Amino acid sequence: MAIVSSAAAGLRVASRATIVQLRAPGLSIAMLEKEANELVAAVSVPVLISSRCDVVLATGAAGVNLPENDVSVAEAKTVLGSRLVGRSVHSIPSAQQAEREGADFVIFGPVWESASHADSHPAGLPALTQLVRSVGIPVLAIGGVTEERVAEVLASGAAGYVAIRLFA
Repeated sequence: MAIVSSAAAGLRVASRATIVQLRAPGLSIAMLEKEANELVAAVSVPVLISSRCDVVLATGAAGVNLPENDVSVAEAKTVLGSRLVGRSVHSIPSAQQAEREGADFVIFGPVWESASHADSHPAGLPALTQLVRSVGIPVLAIGGVTEERVAEVLASGAAGYVAIRLFA
């Protein structure tokens, strides 16, 4: 999964990603909807919107990824129906809660040091492996993922990875 901040960035990476997540917290809702509409119409991979179920519905995006302290997964599922709902988590209990509420996947990290998660202590591969074993839904690793580390992520049992700079 590639995280992008604009439709233009999403268009550049869509051929190398299985999912594109639009995360642009600095944009107004109108601008976020405009960017999402452009991205959804132009790419063949699923597009997720960070944190905004209303924009998902307005644009026909495939789903939402919710930050850990956002609305509950259950509430998002009620609004979005069968669309994808993921949750970013930093602990096993948070991942298990997301699974109980019906999350389709969780994003766990940061696994390694990362400039985009500079205020967070890296959890490490053992924590990723433990979290993967504690839930029955796909787990995606985030934070410091590089081409060289992809094999380690997959060996941990994670379903995949999420990256910003790797796709830039």
